[in-house]
Amino acid sequence: MTRFDRWLVSPWRRAVVAALAGSLPVFAFPAPSWWWFAHVALVPWILLARTAPTGGRAAYDGWFGGLGFMLAVHHWLLPSLNVFTVVIAGLLGTLWAPWGWLVRRFLGGVPSAGRVGAALVVLPSGWLGVELVRSWQGLGGPWGLLGSSQWQVAPALRLASVGGVWLLSFLVVAVNVAVAVLTAVRRSRVPAVATAVTGLVATAAATSAAWMWSPRPDTDGQVRVAVVQPGVIGGAGAGAEKRFAREEALTRALAGRHVDLVVWGESSVGVDLAGRPDLAERISALSRETGADILVNVDARRSDRPGIYKSSVLVGAGGPTGARYDKMRLVPFGEYIPARSLLGWATSVGKAAGEDRRRGTEQVVMDAGHGLRVGPMICFETAFPDMSRHLAQDGAEILLAQSSTSSFQHSWAPEQHASLAALRAAETGRPMVHATLTGVSAVYGPSGERLGSWLGTDASEAAVYEVPLARGVTPYVRYGDWPVHGALLVLAALCATEGARALRLRRSAPGPLAPPARTVRESPVRPGR
Repeated sequence: MTRFDRWLVSPWRRAVVAALAGSLPVFAFPAPSWWWFAHVALVPWILLARTAPTGGRAAYDGWFGGLGFMLAVHHWLLPSLNVFTVVIAGLLGTLWAPWGWLVRRFLGGVPSAGRVGAALVVLPSGWLGVELVRSWQGLGGPWGLLGSSQWQVAPALRLASVGGVWLLSFLVVAVNVAVAVLTAVRRSRVPAVATAVTGLVATAAATSAAWMWSPRPDTDGQVRVAVVQPGVIGGAGAGAEKRFAREEALTRALAGRHVDLVVWGESSVGVDLAGRPDLAERISALSRETGADILVNVDARRSDRPGIYKSSVLVGAGGPTGARYDKMRLVPFGEYIPARSLLGWATSVGKAAGEDRRRGTEQVVMDAGHGLRVGPMICFETAFPDMSRHLAQDGAEILLAQSSTSSFQHSWAPEQHASLAALRAAETGRPMVHATLTGVSAVYGPSGERLGSWLGTDASEAAVYEVPLARGVTPYVRYGDWPVHGALLVLAALCATEGARALRLRRSAPGPLAPPARTVRESPVRPGR
């Protein structure tokens, strides 16, 4: 036993090391965006769990590693939710406890070639199972899926068109498992090492095959889309009215630039347009001046029904066109509090929602004029692959995201949010426009490639982008989340195999020893005498 192993005997020290190891993948995401680091970032965590003295301890390594991962990926929430961020990370971290147990089960000790081969399939499948569960909107949604760290890698974007971000996560974890085996297993264990190398070669071959085989989107014309980003509005009287005036001025400057659509950011309008016809007319006047419809985002109480909604509203030259999308997937604690009667105290320790927003009921594809069909999403809905996939299936030619990360202006959140649009574009083969109030705004082509420059968090401008349109259907849009389904089948087969193994061990175990036979000389009162 090494000195470090003796130091790890303390459960608390081991828990701290696990949390630190689990936090390492955060550097693969924006802002650092070390995409290559994702392929080795899990190795320390895997090496720790495989050396756990018991399966229970390995599960704890998985739990505390998951806590570190969730806390690191969501660290920018600390100013808003304070200590509640740690509570949420701790609860969600439990999802990785079975994964830690699986690491020890397949890689503990000196693994055979068979166990290494199984680990290259089972451990990525287990990771996908965790990502699937935590992607449920009620648990916070799929922010920080490991595969989304590959948003700027062209071959990875091509793979995303085949199996979505799920396929990327699977392959990234498989590479980490192979590297961990090559690091930990002695070179004398040639079969195990050979299996790990074979896994790396197979991953490279799959990537190359997808690069050659997967269809590229066929471009079919282009449109000019303007993104209006007012930036941070400060000074006396700052608020919705001052922001609206800035958006109005920026949009008016687009006159004569032959744009086909203008997109404002999330919460760009702070009142219901039905109750403020004067504001609706001001936006309509802008539409007439620019010759394009304007997609605004209203964050207000509706006049036709109770409650506060966040809604994408399309306004044309004659006023609101009637096309409206009400946000369906709300941000937990930011826009509503789950089980408010139980967790309402969160409002006293952070900036949790004082009143729950109301949910929309269905996605909407809008006719934005000029024959252009667009599919809007709001804020962190862009983290959900299924939403953009459904919009593409329903005929959207451009995916639109209206967002605001102004509460996290000086964190990594704006860059990470903007990067998600690259994955959604590549998955669907549809260009995507990510428009924000204060940055980062970005536009991506149908293959996930970046178009033009980002509008950073220091920008206040209206930028026009030449956006190529594309036709055709990607394999991911056609076949959906098949990597997840495959992972669930692997886990189901594992459960069946482990259950059968436990049953065989129980049946082969020796029965209880029979009591000693009594002889004629024994006393019935005092046996043995």
